[in-house]
Order: sequence, then C-alpha cells, then structure tokens
Amino acid sequence: MLILGLDPGLGTTGWGVIAAEGNRLTHIANGQIRTDASAPLADRLVALHDQLTDLLLAHRPDSAAVEEVFVNANPQSTLKLGQARGVALLVAARAGLAVGEYAARLVKKAVVGTGAAEKVQVHAMVARLLPGAKIAGADAADALAVAITHAHHLASAKARARVTV
Repeated sequence: MLILGLDPGLGTTGWGVIAAEGNRLTHIANGQIRTDASAPLADRLVALHDQLTDLLLAHRPDSAAVEEVFVNANPQSTLKLGQARGVALLVAARAGLAVGEYAARLVKKAVVGTGAAEKVQVHAMVARLLPGAKIAGADAADALAVAITHAHHLASAKARARVTV
C-alpha cells in the first residue's frame, strides 16, 4: 500500500510517500511544495492544489494522511494554515482516497514514543525508520512522519479486525 503523508502549510507543504507492507515501511519519495509569498492568497491556494494534484497523479497513493491544524499565537497564520490544509484534504478526497487526520502530538507519539518529542527527535526517527531516504527538509520529514503514523494506525486496525473475527 502506498501512503501519502502531508504536512500542510501555505508557504511550504511537506509531502512524503511510503510503501507499507505489514510492519515493513519503505521510502518512495518526498519533497516540499512552495508557493510564492508575494502572490495573492487565491493564487497560492490554486498553485498548491495544482501541485498536489500532480503529485497524486505521479505517485498514485492508495491512502493519504494529513496533519491537523494547531493553533498559533497569530490567528492569521492559523487561518492560512487551515486554508492550505483544506486544499490538501480536498485534493485527496477528490482523488477518492480515504484520508487519515492526525494531531501533531499523536504523530510524535507514534514515531518517537512520546507526544512531547522535539522536532529533531521526530526527524531522527524518520531517518531511522526509512534508512537511506534523502529527506528534502523539515516539512518533508514531518510529512513522512504523518505517513508513518497512518501506516501504523492502518496496521493496528487490521490486526484488531483479525482478532475480532
């Protein structure tokens, strides 16, 4: 199963694609989508939409996962983050993908073992879980962590379904 993880942002959206076979995870690709900060908001959202659509067409994931919005001290930043997240959810849903949504604390707990982990710890564990992956920056590492979290949750759900049958 191919899983697309997204760490949405208006300026930079991180993405990562992994393959999950049971507990085995394999890095496929990762990167960052950037929008022009000087462009109008609507144009930036269209650019994000178009690049995410191209990404889905290129990798054809079976499932997607998106990090949930956290509240910033600056309400404008939170609003822009929410709009970028909405575009990410829309693109994945329009492609027919089931979309998992995960809070940052849950991602940290799934990847590092504690919800209070620092970003550097998350990035180190992503590198350990996906050996040999050349990670395209912090946002891409966060997106890969979201994809890993989704893979763990899918595997857990399958295991629980086998037990209850």
